[in-house]
Amino acid sequence: MGPLALFAASIFLFVIELCQHVDGTGSKCDIYKGKWVYDASYPLYNSSNCPFIHQEFSCQNNGRPDHLYQNFRWQPTSCNSPRFNGKDFLRKFRGKRIMFVGDSLSLNQWQSLTCILHRAVPGEAYISQRVEAISTFSFPAYGVSIMFIRNAFLVDIINDKDGRVLKLDSIEGGRNWKGYDVLIFNTWYWWLLTGTKQPWDYIQYNNITRKDMNRMVAYRKALGTWAGWVKHNVHPAKTKVFFQGVSPNHTDSREWGDPTTKTCRGETWPTLSTAYPSGPPAAQDVLKRALRSVAKAVHLLDITGLSQLRKDGHPSAFGYGGHRGNDCTHWCLPGVPDIWNQLLFASLMQN
Repeated sequence: MGPLALFAASIFLFVIELCQHVDGTGSKCDIYKGKWVYDASYPLYNSSNCPFIHQEFSCQNNGRPDHLYQNFRWQPTSCNSPRFNGKDFLRKFRGKRIMFVGDSLSLNQWQSLTCILHRAVPGEAYISQRVEAISTFSFPAYGVSIMFIRNAFLVDIINDKDGRVLKLDSIEGGRNWKGYDVLIFNTWYWWLLTGTKQPWDYIQYNNITRKDMNRMVAYRKALGTWAGWVKHNVHPAKTKVFFQGVSPNHTDSREWGDPTTKTCRGETWPTLSTAYPSGPPAAQDVLKRALRSVAKAVHLLDITGLSQLRKDGHPSAFGYGGHRGNDCTHWCLPGVPDIWNQLLFASLMQN
């Protein structure tokens, strides 16, 4: 058997093991249902092996004293989840372009994937650059490029004479997303910001401009605009589209069954069950409803439930702000986003 046949056989077995394992009913395994288990062979890389890691995600370099949060892997209930193989990823997507579109949680996942792949082929040359709004990490030997473009709302914000306007039915930014082989979208966190932190002064929909509106309603309308863009601009046979599920924060310990109303700060252990006490966030239901209209073209990277169980995975006082801050929104690297990328690869292979 030649090398190409051997590689094809290995990919086939990977898919069979990860995505086609069946439960007692004969259905495909749901890789998003399961629990976190300790595994001393993790993490997939060390922050010291990733020279370009962003400071805000590099919790060990920022002085986090505990390490166990790096040693958990996701175990689906009805099948096994093989370790992410970076070399297989690069071979499979040789010559392809992958783009993450969203806020800093998309950046978190993009950074995770670049660190994993760099560690898998440490001797290979890479190029890391930013041209205008697009950050690109590429491996010339494989022709693989992984991009990130920040767009926190997906829909447009424009400046006019009265101030900054968030236009829920305008998506001119979509011109930057065309021509890619894989797109991974994300939006939610910024919809919660108010006061001086929100980056807009007015909201507009159907040519009606108002000072504010129910944020969940605004989110739903924006997702509808995005879904319309997908319908008119994406050919499913050419471009695989994913939407990153709502990434949870851990700012209220009552959500994980601790009535003392603490935050993620000081948490060093996951919730070792298969269900989160407070249930899914309302935004996840809104997202799932929006995705039904483009179900054939978009796959939900359903990371919400498994991430809710990881109250220990945030930078807290070991992010960009140091001890003056308490980041319970983003994720330490190595950490939870590495599993997101493992599941992304599994879903790409399955689809």
